[in-house]
Amino acid sequence: MASITGPSISITSFSTSLKLPTQTSSNGISSLRLVSLPISGRSYPSLRLQKSSSRFRVSCAQAKPETLNKVCEIVRNQLALAPDTVVNGESKFVALGADSLDTVEIVMGLEEEFGISVEEETAQSIVSVQDAADLIEELLEKK
Repeated sequence: MASITGPSISITSFSTSLKLPTQTSSNGISSLRLVSLPISGRSYPSLRLQKSSSRFRVSCAQAKPETLNKVCEIVRNQLALAPDTVVNGESKFVALGADSLDTVEIVMGLEEEFGISVEEETAQSIVSVQDAADLIEELLEKK
């Protein structure tokens, strides 16, 4: 269940509840685009809010483990991370030392590896390994 009250969004799934502050524009539509939250102890599901005419649609995405592992490998190689650096679904690109150019190169590597094309606006919303893996699954389903 999801509800918006004032400047926050409350999402409840099973036994998980999350409240996040949002920036609300003058027309009352939230600028929140992506929420990641733990469900049943797992933290990889993501919720994407997508504008569809005057409504927002919430869709849950969960990447396959093999997709997530491949994305972790690509990120590790692209950023030349030490073997002992932990890279998992929760890893944020910025926390791993990536700048905007690194993020573009990661997206290009993912496009090449998975045979997909990521639009620039969508690429800018990718901030974590899980975001990337979920997007790849979504794009592969559309193929």
